[in-house]
Amino acid sequence: MTATERRASVALASIFALRMLGLFLVLPVFALEAARYPGGDDPARVGLAMGIYGLTQALFQIPFGMASDRLGRKKVIVFGLLVFALGSFVATWAPDLNWLILGRSLQGAGAISAAVTALLADSTRDEVRTKAMAMVGASIALMFALSLVLAPALAARIGLGGLFAFTGALALLGIGAVIWWVPPEPLQLAHRSRGSLAEVIRHGPLLRLDFGVFVLHAVQLAMWVALPALLVQAGLEKSLHWQVYLPAVLLSFVVMGFSLFPLEKRGYLRAVFLAAVGLIALVQVGLMVLAGASGGPSLAGLGVLLFLFFCGFNVLEATQPSLASRIAPAHSRGAALGVFNTLQSLGFFAGGALGGLLVKVAGPEVLFAACGGLMIVWLVVAWPMQAPGRQSGPAS
Repeated sequence: MTATERRASVALASIFALRMLGLFLVLPVFALEAARYPGGDDPARVGLAMGIYGLTQALFQIPFGMASDRLGRKKVIVFGLLVFALGSFVATWAPDLNWLILGRSLQGAGAISAAVTALLADSTRDEVRTKAMAMVGASIALMFALSLVLAPALAARIGLGGLFAFTGALALLGIGAVIWWVPPEPLQLAHRSRGSLAEVIRHGPLLRLDFGVFVLHAVQLAMWVALPALLVQAGLEKSLHWQVYLPAVLLSFVVMGFSLFPLEKRGYLRAVFLAAVGLIALVQVGLMVLAGASGGPSLAGLGVLLFLFFCGFNVLEATQPSLASRIAPAHSRGAALGVFNTLQSLGFFAGGALGGLLVKVAGPEVLFAACGGLMIVWLVVAWPMQAPGRQSGPAS
């Protein structure tokens, strides 16, 4: 990477990290803490509150992505972070579950993922793009692991409202990073031709990636509707769940570093991608078996399956946005990544809302069976994919 590419990658990964830490801090304790609010005794409504930000993100990702093609990436990112902060402070004040759902909706309306990813793609060459996207993916996974350590202790001291206030403060820090740390946008972007949304939604390889990112994040969030309860059944109290999550995440980074990047250089990106999809499908089968075990789930078994999940998840989290940015026409990159992130956000919403409903009416075994079935469908859809060739990009 050049100096500019390193600065852009680190700065934009940090912005993602600050925003995602705020979201993830809530995730491990949300289902338990939301039960204390008026209306929080309904698992389906709690699942809706978890996933609603994904729905509003889905509504705004394409407009924000297209706006970033026209108005500039940094302006759109700052505006989105302001909206996200507003939603965080509404959730801080929320006196009941309805207001909490409204705050989460406003958080999602600050849909900056497409603009951030597009700016990172604009600022890096194809040959380092996967590495740059992996830095973003690693920052997200690290924030997830950190949230699992911090969330129970913070929730005990400051409550769910305090966590949302902290989330709003992190968003405001992110605005400072955009203004003073992120490098200027490449000058040629102001003079390029503008693509259309129709061009993006008729693009077969992009649509294949859009479907995949929907499935991946629906499965991710649906899993976490049921996983905390399984860990408790296995004998691990909720304040100690990080002892399983953190090693699984950190070890999976090591596996990714020694597999994804060397294999991509040797031309095996497609094989690694498909193997990661298949691995997560097998993890869902394993979770289904453990959830239905007569003696209760095994803690060691859950730890191994979580490690395998993160091995597959980290590979897909790095490669999917990299592939989307390389396949998309440069003049429609913001729109293409807007569609991509819309499907990601819809996946979050579907995973939270439908995951909670499935657990309520059918139990966790059916939830994991459904997740495994989705992953198999994705494997079939992804099978014809081809890794794109590399082209020159900004290198200053």
